[in-house]
Amino acid sequence: MKLIASDMDGTLLDDQNQISPENVQAIQKAIEKGIKFVVATGRSYDSAIKPLQAVGLSCPIITLNGAASFDLNSKQIRDIPLHVSVCRKILEVCKNADMYVEFFTDDGIYSTGNEQFMDIMIKMFKNIHTESTEDEIRDIIERRFQEEKVEYVKNYEDLLSNTTIKIYKLLGFSLDEDTLNQAYQQLEHESGIVITSSGELNLEFNHPDAQKGIALEALANSMGIEMKDVMALGDNLNDKSMLLSAGRGVAMGNAVDEIKSVCTFTTRTNNENGVAYAIEEMLKTYKE
Repeated sequence: MKLIASDMDGTLLDDQNQISPENVQAIQKAIEKGIKFVVATGRSYDSAIKPLQAVGLSCPIITLNGAASFDLNSKQIRDIPLHVSVCRKILEVCKNADMYVEFFTDDGIYSTGNEQFMDIMIKMFKNIHTESTEDEIRDIIERRFQEEKVEYVKNYEDLLSNTTIKIYKLLGFSLDEDTLNQAYQQLEHESGIVITSSGELNLEFNHPDAQKGIALEALANSMGIEMKDVMALGDNLNDKSMLLSAGRGVAMGNAVDEIKSVCTFTTRTNNENGVAYAIEEMLKTYKE
């Protein structure tokens, strides 16, 4: 292997949104052997870089599922926005389904900031932070809005009419699985859209060229690395394209079944230093 690509949430990050010392040590060990390391996430750049900086890791970052990539110097090297007409179609379907929607742009995240999002996030976080009270969970969620550049708008039409802003991803949430399935079915055959998911309560909408697998291959090619020499790690459906395209696709122990089914290897969970374990297993057969 010449390149390791890791997802963040549910993969490199534990459920406390932190990168463990064990994961950091294994990544640094691989880097010392000449193996490159990159992150591929559905997060925005501002959100992705903070956990990395906290542990002293510096690497290229593929963000927003492949819509925007950044090199070691924080220079943007990939730019795949959605077309405005496509955004309008997605928004129409999501609004009719009473879904909460966020817009991820080159100017930050835009939200209507309503209580619907809080209800959805509380349910999701209760499944993760089982020992936390509802007030503590609300604090976690509110901190997310404080740490990222989130702008509140009354409606999205002003945003859609603003020709100076690029829209990279729409993220739709619902507490109802049937609602998500119906929205998916209405939009899956629309041109100009690829639909993935990073959790059981959401759908993620990107340009068809804005996929982690495509962005990772472009980045690897720029480094002179073939995909057969890439190890990728992930846990959810927005990771599927890069896990399939990598020479060594590794599913996290906490990955959804569909991701485990397309990977040759399964490592430990994100709370058990699964990234470190996968790297150490790979290094056992590594030849410089």
